[in-house]
Amino acid sequence: MKVIHLISGGDSGGAKTHVHMLLQNLCRTPGVEITMVCFMEGPFSEEARALGIPTVIFPGRNILRTYSALKKLIREGGYDIIHCHGARGNMMGALLRRATGLPVVTTVHSDYRLDYMGRPLSRATYGTINTLALRRLDYRIGVSDAMVDLLISRGFDPDRLFPIYNGIDFTPRTPSMSRGEYLASVGAHWPDDCVIAGIAARLNPVKDIPTLVRGFARAHERCPRLRLLIAGDGEQMNELKNLAASLGVKEEVCFAGWVSDVDSFYHALDINTLTSLSETFPYSLTEGARAGLPTVASRVGGVPYLIDHGVNGFLFEAQDYETLARHLAVLAEDATLRAHMGARLYQKGKNEYSLESTLQRQLDIYGVILRRAARPKTRRSGALVCGAYGRGNAGDDAILEAIVTELRQIDPDLPVWVLSRKPSETRLTYRVNSIYTFGFPKFLWRMSRTRLYINGGGSLMQDVTSHRSLWFYLFTISAAKILGNKVQMYGCGIGPIHDQSNRARAARVLQKRVDAITLRDTHSKEELADMGVTNPEIILSADPTVILPAAGPEVIDGVLENEGLDPDGRYIGFTLRPWPGFEEKAHIFGQAADYVWEKYGLTPLFLPIERRLDVAAAEKAAAHIQKAPYHILKNTGSSDHTIGLFARMQAVVSMRLHALVFSAGQGVPLVGVVYDPKISSFLSYIGQDLYTELENLTLEGLCAHIDAACERIGDTAFLSVGVERLRQVERRNSEAAKKLLECEK
Repeated sequence: MKVIHLISGGDSGGAKTHVHMLLQNLCRTPGVEITMVCFMEGPFSEEARALGIPTVIFPGRNILRTYSALKKLIREGGYDIIHCHGARGNMMGALLRRATGLPVVTTVHSDYRLDYMGRPLSRATYGTINTLALRRLDYRIGVSDAMVDLLISRGFDPDRLFPIYNGIDFTPRTPSMSRGEYLASVGAHWPDDCVIAGIAARLNPVKDIPTLVRGFARAHERCPRLRLLIAGDGEQMNELKNLAASLGVKEEVCFAGWVSDVDSFYHALDINTLTSLSETFPYSLTEGARAGLPTVASRVGGVPYLIDHGVNGFLFEAQDYETLARHLAVLAEDATLRAHMGARLYQKGKNEYSLESTLQRQLDIYGVILRRAARPKTRRSGALVCGAYGRGNAGDDAILEAIVTELRQIDPDLPVWVLSRKPSETRLTYRVNSIYTFGFPKFLWRMSRTRLYINGGGSLMQDVTSHRSLWFYLFTISAAKILGNKVQMYGCGIGPIHDQSNRARAARVLQKRVDAITLRDTHSKEELADMGVTNPEIILSADPTVILPAAGPEVIDGVLENEGLDPDGRYIGFTLRPWPGFEEKAHIFGQAADYVWEKYGLTPLFLPIERRLDVAAAEKAAAHIQKAPYHILKNTGSSDHTIGLFARMQAVVSMRLHALVFSAGQGVPLVGVVYDPKISSFLSYIGQDLYTELENLTLEGLCAHIDAACERIGDTAFLSVGVERLRQVERRNSEAAKKLLECEK
């Protein structure tokens, strides 16, 4: 693999560090040949040569001459990829793309709209050229997931974007000075038992150190042992010293000046902090992670991708010093929490943000680019997925995540488009192209260019909640087929469809327009048979979400701790939903929660699937709890967090299908409360017999089912049979999709 890198040569800061580190390590990689081209001589190119990076200079401002010389060098050198950095590199890459026929990728190191702030002439010239050039290149690499999100929000194709991070060396290091020695060296004469929060940053407005000082002062009132160590220099030094004095914490805040001994600095801290108004992904975060420090940081840029709130640190909105103060005080008062969070952050940093992971990520990106360049060009490409997405339902969101995951396992280069109520949110969350669900012209045009249409999971073929939604899904199926797609209904449920005209319409469309239907339960198969649908290939499979993994134990520990719950506690999960007849039965769930607490010592934990609706239902039931120390989660978070929380339950009582699916996939004993046949059908399908109709629910009956479920705790032989069967048959969903995609080749 031969890669030529184009960069101006006047770069500094994070971009310089990233390029030098990356190219130095790429040059040491067997089978990879790197050449760096700079457009000026200077410290950047001199340091590159000292690091062993082959560097060529193309000086001068004659663009055509430089273009011709580069084109000759690339053609004669037999390069495979052109990799650009910065405005001049991007401009030259855009010119060379057609002339050389090579794939061109750029690394976006910063927000290109802000690169020339305060220089209107440069912004109008170089900035405009760079903006146009970025659109003409084949691929873009963002130096954090946040940068990728920014590019997606500006309309760049998610399929042609990659994240990469500024990795650091996680090899253990021994600081040159002990904590006491370092503090003495910077003039911080503090008690040995103090708790030190710190930051390493330039003292300028974008880092917003005044918010840190204000938050620290407020936290110090609650925890007098807390101290603040500020490393760095800049124009705000005097202002910050005056602020600390005015807040009465002059002696508790130490300004250490510019730091050269980074290891000793971080070794002296107990808590790392970041208060920036804007960031991509600062090195100070990974340095803190390498030191095993829990971190309190503003929720900006790429920060939330490293800091999982409540798991390995805390996040707050920029400039919110009151929330910052609360987080600092909590950590200062709890050494065990600091140790747990610091260990989790170290492990995540080592796994995802080390030099090795950065190098491997870059090699993987090059591999994808070369693989895609070798694919034959076709007019039709990709899959379009339609379902009830973008509506805040954790079950539907998990279905989409599972379908996208399986499509990428079939073909990692397959472009995926999704119809969503919130397309911008869907693009960012799943890194797919997305169209507004009811944007008819756009999705019909896209259907004329995709190969596979997926009617994606869930109970879309029903008329209980809406006749119009059924008609809409039938229309999209027909349109996709007419416009040349293979059509699959993916791990879905069928019915109930009560209206006879709706049943007839659905039967006609499914019979004529669908190629394959994979079903998640036996009841749906019986419904299709009753409707007379026989023409598509009908396959009994499982709900696609059973493939999704749970978050790691340390992550769920952190989620529970953040909710004020014991990670080692024993819980029973309740997932309820509003439905006709629920309010009359709400007291039964509350009384059952008391029963299970008194008899088994299980703490009731209410876990929502559709946040707004389910939390309201939980509150109605919890109003009837007299004795149990229950807890209602307002939001279970991402799919892996949600599944991980259900995995921690000793048993689960649920009205929601996906709470049962998530729990079953983790081998948790189940009790179903049936408001829709899909609940009883699913439970019967996996060999579970503990369920009752909502309208027939009684306290005695529910408690009897809970007793039976609790007797199954630890019965892995019984529980694992259904789980393993689910995962085996679920593969039929992706196998059917793969077969249809291969038919179209």
